Amino acid sequence: MGLGIYQHADNYGLLRDDKNNTKFVNSLFFGFVAGMTGGAVGSPLQLVKTQLMSYSSKKIAVGTQHGHPGTVYAFTRLYKENGFFGLWRGAHGMMIRNSTGSASQIAAYAMCKEWMDNNNLFQQSKYLSAFVASNIGAVVKTITLTPMDVIMTRLYNQSVDAHGKGLMYSGIVDCARKITQTEGLMALYKGIGPSYLRQAPHTVLLLLFWDMLKDLQKSMDLK
Repeated sequence: MGLGIYQHADNYGLLRDDKNNTKFVNSLFFGFVAGMTGGAVGSPLQLVKTQLMSYSSKKIAVGTQHGHPGTVYAFTRLYKENGFFGLWRGAHGMMIRNSTGSASQIAAYAMCKEWMDNNNLFQQSKYLSAFVASNIGAVVKTITLTPMDVIMTRLYNQSVDAHGKGLMYSGIVDCARKITQTEGLMALYKGIGPSYLRQAPHTVLLLLFWDMLKDLQKSMDLK
């Protein structure tokens, strides 16, 4: 969904200047919009996934335990306890997370690849510059995304009162403040290593295939 929105913006001429160079601010903005839209749509699934993955045996349980035996049960229980919009609890965290990640990833990739192509760097094979640029995009995305991943996980997994209000954190800013006060600033970067190992293959494959599909579409349009 995110790349679809970004590509449509490019198709309508909203990302490039008169010389067909990518405008950094425009790329960042539409990447932000694309990520926020995807985050809003996928938030209920992320909520259930986080609560299911956090559940463990009482002997080793850490943090809030929701005790969902399965996905369907989790959705049904959340709906019954907090209503339809209860499925979007913590969605603001997910939306900011996705928008931050997508904006940094796509903008870094687009600007780096364009710079390499314009300066004849990594041109030994057709998609080598795309491969290098996507790796840079993965690094930038991981650095900007990890704090929001930590915050989002805390927001999704906390206990709530009868009105669906979080008992530990009131929102993103409150969560970030409490984490840094009690655990230190670097606590926002917990798991950054595994996060990069997860983001790198995803980013490289996503953006490489995106580049290939754009080339395929161009070749079909010429026929």
